[in-house]
Amino acid sequence: MPRIAVIDREKCINGEGCPFLCSSICPVNRTGKECITLGEDNKPTISEELCIACGICQKKCPASCIAIINLASEKHAVPLHQFGENTFRLYGLPSPKKNAVIGLLGKNGIGKTTVLNILSGNIVPNLGQFNEKPAYSKVIQFFKGKEEQAFFTALSAGELKLSYKPQNVDAIVEKFKGKVEKLLQKVDEKDKLQELTKQLEIDSILQHSISKVSGGELQRIAIAACLLKDADIYFLDEPSSYLDVRQRLRIAKLIRELASSNKQVVIVEHDLAVLDYLSDYIYVLYGEPAVYGIVGNPKSTLNGINEFLDGFLRDENVRFREKELHFSVRAAAKKSKRAAALQYPALKKTLGEFHLETEPGELRKGEVVGVLGPNAIGKTTMVKMFASELKPDNTALDFSLKIAYKPQYIKPKKDMLVKELFSTNIDTSLFELEIERRLKVKPLFEHKLSELSGGELQKVSIAYNLAIESDLVLLVEPSAFIDVEDRLRVADAIKSIVDVKEKIAMVVDHDILFQDYVSDSLIVFSGEPAEKGFASKPLPKEDGMNAFLREMGITFRRDPSTGRPRANKPDSQKDKEQKKQGKYYYQ
Repeated sequence: MPRIAVIDREKCINGEGCPFLCSSICPVNRTGKECITLGEDNKPTISEELCIACGICQKKCPASCIAIINLASEKHAVPLHQFGENTFRLYGLPSPKKNAVIGLLGKNGIGKTTVLNILSGNIVPNLGQFNEKPAYSKVIQFFKGKEEQAFFTALSAGELKLSYKPQNVDAIVEKFKGKVEKLLQKVDEKDKLQELTKQLEIDSILQHSISKVSGGELQRIAIAACLLKDADIYFLDEPSSYLDVRQRLRIAKLIRELASSNKQVVIVEHDLAVLDYLSDYIYVLYGEPAVYGIVGNPKSTLNGINEFLDGFLRDENVRFREKELHFSVRAAAKKSKRAAALQYPALKKTLGEFHLETEPGELRKGEVVGVLGPNAIGKTTMVKMFASELKPDNTALDFSLKIAYKPQYIKPKKDMLVKELFSTNIDTSLFELEIERRLKVKPLFEHKLSELSGGELQKVSIAYNLAIESDLVLLVEPSAFIDVEDRLRVADAIKSIVDVKEKIAMVVDHDILFQDYVSDSLIVFSGEPAEKGFASKPLPKEDGMNAFLREMGITFRRDPSTGRPRANKPDSQKDKEQKKQGKYYYQ
């Protein structure tokens, strides 16, 4: 069977307290052969031909940077692309289709962005020959007689016009200086700049400097730049990041309209409600993050998402996860018999031109309160008042509670190791029993906080805030930067800790499925973004969801197989029926 040996060279600490341990304990090395040797960068290199997959180096490595995998099928003997010796490799490729949106679904580090880079021509596949210069002629020969042959023939000949929205939209600020309008004018090949910027609600910032816009505005600028090009195929990598629910579904509608005009669209998205809403076909990617990824067969949107949640691909007869991810269809949470642990008055806060008011409310032990509303409506402002980072204008808040607070933007200490963060003030047994087994942050202990990826830093911060001694846990956008599986594991961890320790949690997030999964009650914000906001008291989940979705003009039903909420297509029979009944959220 094909064997894969991968070393995460960024995590390898050889020479920093690790005396080339993997080499000294390797059984093959002890026979006199050179299975694990020292590379030119003073990091180990593993021979996949000599490796016997004993797993000793993988288990003993202090930095957990080695992975040894035996693939189950010989059909994966040749990867489509490999980045170098002992590095990640990708097997298989999806096929774009006209008049359709192709969705890519899988964990972080499994190859989704690599797929987009290959299909968009940013990477020429090397078929595993990473020491040779890649050539499209070899790729075309590799796919001879298959659908991909025609695609790569057209791509290599420059016959396809492509448009790409990258995952990291912050790079736009580094590459372009000037006003938003000037940037979009450069790429407007359809003469639809005014129309599209109005639909994306960025027409009011066209004269702003690109360096002064918010993350959500930058995301919509990047989407506009992608959609304004007159291309044959459009690639969008995580377009919903930084956006609220209304903006996400509006963009999904624009993408659907684009695909219906004889265009091809390929999208990577972790928000399952959005992916379900806009996709025609789903390709599930599975494997081992940062080690290898395999592109599964095309499936209908319903089957693709459900099989991903099940962890079992029926066509391929492949189980890639031990447990299914299932949404428990619970009735709206009943009011606890316990007395309210925290009562708070009506709050008022003015920040510049923005004014926020909240209803008085009460929070109960063992309850997760979700917070929903558009961007710039005051959600973070309210949380900051609860965290004592801001003072209300009309009253004083003194909860006499221990508070754990994870802000939206995490600023890690530069030289602090992850293990140092968890060395004090945490409930060790709670961390081991409830948090670590779900979030798996221990493999990151030897690494600096400042060197973690966005998703790793997010999980570490969530784990820490759940583990420290506290009565009230405030979490702002915990689903940001993490994939579907980790989102649901985070939700599980939050629910478990709140229940076991009888804490109170307040969770601000834009992912409807995440909020459905984690919340017992909801605070719903309304008003005019950047002008005025109003927060309801905590409402039973069904009432809160109905109020929020009614304002959004969107209805959700439940999938009978997995229990997950699914957005109804606008003006569909189900959409009209639920709106008539006043059931925007189907509990």
